[in-house]
Amino acid sequence: MSETKKSFKTYIIIFWSIVALGLVSAFFLFFLIAKGNLGFMPSFKELENPQNILATEIYFEDGPSIDKYFNQENRSYVNYENLPPHLINALIATEDVRFYDHSGIDFRGLIRVVKGIVIGDTSSGGGSTLSQQLAKMLFPRDGFSSSLELVLRKFKEWVIAVKLERSYTKEEIILMYLNKYDYLNNAVGIRSAADVYFNAQPDSLKLHQAAMLVGMAKNSSLYNPIRRPGMVLQRRNVVLAQMEKYGYITPEVADSAKLLPLDLEYNKVDYKLGPAPYFREYLRLALTAKKPERDNYASWQEQKYIEDLDEWENNPLYGWCNKNKKANGEPYNIYTDGLKIYTTLDSRMQKYAVEAVEQHLRYDLQPLFDGSMEGLNNPPFANNMGREEVENLLNREIRKSERYRVMNLAGKSFSEIKETFNEPVEMSVFEWSGEVDTLMTPMDSIKHYLRYFRSSFMAMDTESGKVKAYVGGPNYKHFMYDMVKGGKRQVGSTVKPFLYTLAMQNGLTPCTKVPYVSQQFQQWDGSIYEPKDADVDPEMDGKMVTLKWGLANSKNRISAWVLKQFNPQAVVDVMKRMGIYSPIEAVNSMFLGVSDVTLYEMVGAFNTYANLGVYTKPYFVTRIEDRHGNVIARFNPEKHEAIDEETAYLMLNLLEGVISPDGTGARLRGSNLWRERVTKEYGQFTMPIAGKTGTTQNHSDGWFIGTTPKLTAGVWTGADLRSIHFRTIGSGQGANMALPIWGYFYKKVLADESIGYKENKMEFKKPAEFNINLDCDELEKKNRTPEEFNDFF
Repeated sequence: MSETKKSFKTYIIIFWSIVALGLVSAFFLFFLIAKGNLGFMPSFKELENPQNILATEIYFEDGPSIDKYFNQENRSYVNYENLPPHLINALIATEDVRFYDHSGIDFRGLIRVVKGIVIGDTSSGGGSTLSQQLAKMLFPRDGFSSSLELVLRKFKEWVIAVKLERSYTKEEIILMYLNKYDYLNNAVGIRSAADVYFNAQPDSLKLHQAAMLVGMAKNSSLYNPIRRPGMVLQRRNVVLAQMEKYGYITPEVADSAKLLPLDLEYNKVDYKLGPAPYFREYLRLALTAKKPERDNYASWQEQKYIEDLDEWENNPLYGWCNKNKKANGEPYNIYTDGLKIYTTLDSRMQKYAVEAVEQHLRYDLQPLFDGSMEGLNNPPFANNMGREEVENLLNREIRKSERYRVMNLAGKSFSEIKETFNEPVEMSVFEWSGEVDTLMTPMDSIKHYLRYFRSSFMAMDTESGKVKAYVGGPNYKHFMYDMVKGGKRQVGSTVKPFLYTLAMQNGLTPCTKVPYVSQQFQQWDGSIYEPKDADVDPEMDGKMVTLKWGLANSKNRISAWVLKQFNPQAVVDVMKRMGIYSPIEAVNSMFLGVSDVTLYEMVGAFNTYANLGVYTKPYFVTRIEDRHGNVIARFNPEKHEAIDEETAYLMLNLLEGVISPDGTGARLRGSNLWRERVTKEYGQFTMPIAGKTGTTQNHSDGWFIGTTPKLTAGVWTGADLRSIHFRTIGSGQGANMALPIWGYFYKKVLADESIGYKENKMEFKKPAEFNINLDCDELEKKNRTPEEFNDFF
């Protein structure tokens, strides 16, 4: 053998030895990577069950989504059948045209990339398949200190991609990719992206919209449609060109789609926006509550601790996440576990409740108050407030502000901080017409917000106890305090029905006649207490009047007479049985409504009358499902008999008198209305309505609670501080401050045929053997009422 042949043979051996060594080394390298010997490698179990962070979704009872709870990723899952074909085609044409032909690694694509690098042409794109990109999303890269680590990580992604291809079908990989990708602006996954950018569901995405979202997948930080719409438009058209190139759409369709604008309908993800924000926040706090510990409450929060502890022990929803455990023993997490919470709220009624609150506050009540401020010495505070009292209140508001908190932490004294509150700064402030950019001192901004009246509203289904609408205030972004469940205010005359309930339980009827004269109570210290009526009726003064007349006109003299027949503690006991859990002082003046109670309590209590004496605790959630659709919790209302059926029906008759033409709630019948405009908008209801208005001292709080055979709803209205109020009872009473909102709401509800409430089909339930004559005029003619009065005594 010649020397040349020997050399050639040696070269061949060396060459193939190097190739073999390279192949063996590559095999050994990938073997070590697959086994996890060169760093993290997901196990088979982790590949089969990747840990996706899913937001918890909240739903209205009638179907629409309310919102989501999340703290990292706003992601919601979507099924493959809900993905439009043009979205899938756009993704494949742009990101991985041979997706259905490879098993995780596209070697033709890699050769193309290498060739592009050699000749300096990078327009051919990257070589990563959809499976490799999914591997990168499921198991994100860590930081790299060298190019070797970067190459090693790339190899790991190849291995993971191959494993994914073995574990999942092609459709499942596409679905996982689209559900996982972060489209920026708190839109993680295709469902959130469709909602955030187009206010649509994925299956409703049009071709050009789907193309835009696919285009973002190249680099969502760069192709941000909110910040760089021009670049995004160009990138979208590249996607359309790719779809045309690979035959997914015709040139004509591509050309037409390229001419369209982005067509954005951007829905900013902000927990302060969206439907039912007050309710969402209440629900979040309730679900995530921990078992109350006394040491975690300030000394003045004793009652709060008692109420929270009672909720923890008796309300399955309160603290649900911490009371219940997942299969792995961990508590549920509403931010990451992808729960589905089905609430009792009705999307239509919630919308009408929000509109009713805004309608009254914006167009009627606030302009009325603003017009009256010219006569105030220290607006918006009432004239019975001295300058020192006003100063103290404003100082308290300063201490509640974020500006104060920051400066106080920085070591500034109160006097130094207060000086800055008189220096004008640029700010945006709330106006009913929209936020206004202005130059204003922080002190003036405090007064600006204090002057706004707030209202809360809650409606519940009479029979089931389901809460249908929940409005905690006028605007959650600017007035975040919830006045349905969170805030308590004096209830005024809305407390009187509980006193009359005691009377009905003990043999009196609405037609029982009592003397309309002043009543006196001897106090524990020997002093005499004599309650007064705001306006004594001269025609009835000293005469015998029916209890129905006394409640309809909210006369304190009559309430005082009833209380003298019993005792304050007996009234408290009635209130507790009817769901009032706030402290009620058993004092002779209790019928004036000086105790602080939540709107939630008052609506639930009044609902007892329409439900034949059965108290049904208002509830908010019907069921909770896990991310797989399994029902993991069901909720039902707490019910118990609070009063007997006959008493409940007698009270309905009494409260219907309040809505009569001569009662304080006459506006709802279209008579005695102070404003013609209001008459046209909500007057003249014909359905049965039993309700009560309420006004507190200095008319600082206005209330109206009204029940019908279908719904019980309540309204509270007032300013943040009780020292800010109308100067006259005409403007400040509950019939003017609160009742109109009830009327606006109910008129909208009746007009919505999809809800199905018909005025002429409503009737209060009547006890089976009820035989008491409630026609007071007929009894008067027969001269029976005096005998009834005498029989009682």
